[in-house]
Amino acid sequence: MKNIFLASTTKELVQRINKLTPTSKPLWGKMNVGQMLAHCSVTYEMAFENKHPKPKGLMKFILKNFVKGMVVGEKPYKRNLRTAPAFLMTTDKNFNDEKLRLINYLKKTLDLGEKHFDQKESLSFGKLSTTEWNNMFYKHLDHHLTQFGV
Repeated sequence: MKNIFLASTTKELVQRINKLTPTSKPLWGKMNVGQMLAHCSVTYEMAFENKHPKPKGLMKFILKNFVKGMVVGEKPYKRNLRTAPAFLMTTDKNFNDEKLRLINYLKKTLDLGEKHFDQKESLSFGKLSTTEWNNMFYKHLDHHLTQFGV
């Protein structure tokens, strides 16, 4: 798994994002390219913004005990997996705005660096190691950029 905390990885991801156009089509799935970019930003919103409610009760238990390993582990995502409600994109999104927003999140992650994320509390999964943060960030974005052929 590539390291999202390295400038070279961020540069590569930004180059891949910059290959997308407003008319890019997915190889699988239902989202259009603007929705996909907005969808990918949700992971960063959960890390940086106070925009999403923290899971409680049964949902918190399910996320930590059944979902966490799949999200922060090394195994790639399968195509067409169900997504959490916060990640669903059902309305059109502005391609250029979403592209810029995602790139800015990538740069912020790089600028903050690994030490910032070491044992940082995740909204859904509790404290994560830098490796777990990296896997969550990189794997998700790589999955969706691959979905759109870049």
